Amino acid sequence: MEQILCFLMLLLFSGASVSAAPTGSSYLSGTGRFWHITDLHLDPSYNQNQDPTKVCFSSKGAPATHAGLFGDFLCDSPYSLIQSAFANLAPLTQPQDFIIWTGDSPPHVPPDELSTDLVIQVISNMTQTIRQHFPNLTVYPALGNHDYWPQDQMPASTNAIYKAAAALWKPWLDADALLTLSQGGFYSQLVKPALRLVSLNTILYYGPDQVTANLSDPAGQFVWLEKTLEKAAQNKEKVYIIAHVPVGYLPFYGNTTAIRKVHNERLVSIFRKFSHVVAGQFYGHTHRDSIMVLLDQHGKPVNSLFVSPAVTPIKDATQEYSNNPAFRMYLYNNNKDYSIQDIWQYYLNLTEANEKQRSDWKLEYIMTRAFGLPDLQPQSLLQLGLSFLLPQTPTFHRYFTHFMVSYDSRITCEGRCKVRQVCAVLYLDQESYSKCAGSW
Repeated sequence: MEQILCFLMLLLFSGASVSAAPTGSSYLSGTGRFWHITDLHLDPSYNQNQDPTKVCFSSKGAPATHAGLFGDFLCDSPYSLIQSAFANLAPLTQPQDFIIWTGDSPPHVPPDELSTDLVIQVISNMTQTIRQHFPNLTVYPALGNHDYWPQDQMPASTNAIYKAAAALWKPWLDADALLTLSQGGFYSQLVKPALRLVSLNTILYYGPDQVTANLSDPAGQFVWLEKTLEKAAQNKEKVYIIAHVPVGYLPFYGNTTAIRKVHNERLVSIFRKFSHVVAGQFYGHTHRDSIMVLLDQHGKPVNSLFVSPAVTPIKDATQEYSNNPAFRMYLYNNNKDYSIQDIWQYYLNLTEANEKQRSDWKLEYIMTRAFGLPDLQPQSLLQLGLSFLLPQTPTFHRYFTHFMVSYDSRITCEGRCKVRQVCAVLYLDQESYSKCAGSW
């Protein structure tokens, strides 16, 4: 623990060149933009040690044999990688943009390497770093399962970390938002007239959270959410939902929801009920790039959901693939319904960056162009998901390559791997997902 604290005081700065980027003139009038960063997972212990087993605490002793200036696929983010991401993102922003930040600042290390104070210190360091790079933009954060100590064990009542987050994020949030954040880790705030953002604490529903395991409505968040969406409907507002752990099923495990199944069913039911209010849902946690489309009980597409890939490139030593570091921009309809029109996904080829000792962040894809879509509204995502069902479709291979953030296009996803991916895109509730998984 002392080593982590020492490294926190010795964070490395690395400058980064800005890639060529589209300018405001590239966008249609009436279109707004916001940015999504997630899963920073700073590992302050990262160093280019000659002993590959001692490069980073987050590798848990696995040899990080390709460690370079910007990291290694067996390690969480060095500070230089996070600085590089923000330094490349900042010139792309415009004054009217905002940022969503969906959690997980501390590293994947054993609990005895951290403490409540150290977790707060890491969140504070990341908050300060974001404010330094984006001093004039509003940032809307959500808490992740690693933003607590011990990790995952978020309580349903106020605590030191909820209070610290509220204090740290006071420059961005209003008094009402700060109050519920300090009490339960969630909040609501008006972004602009007729557009509200709701930041949920989905860690309260996360399977490993033993503190809330037997609670039907931890912290009263379900009741609060329904009341918030009811009021938004009355005020003719549209709502963006942000959270760390997503609803629905994990695309890399069979028949496994990201949160507890009983809480997943409740959230899906709420989102169906208020699908006319919710204009988009945005998550992190999985470290991968994926989409979901919420269908109502009659199979009509009613909501678009997006899971953004992580800045951290970490994978377990036994995993076949990981993700390159990433951040993204969403374009939305600013004139009418705030529906999501497109995604501009940026990434860093980590291997190349380490070889060149320079971070060249690039545009990985523009979603409508990559998949031939008119927009990213629910009907468009449903059509895309259904196209994945076709055998030997290049569309799905392209989607899976993006899922890994261009980690390795030679890796394919077939058989049960494809079933898990496609069913997770199309079906968020237990009954429909089970039918999908059992029909192949």
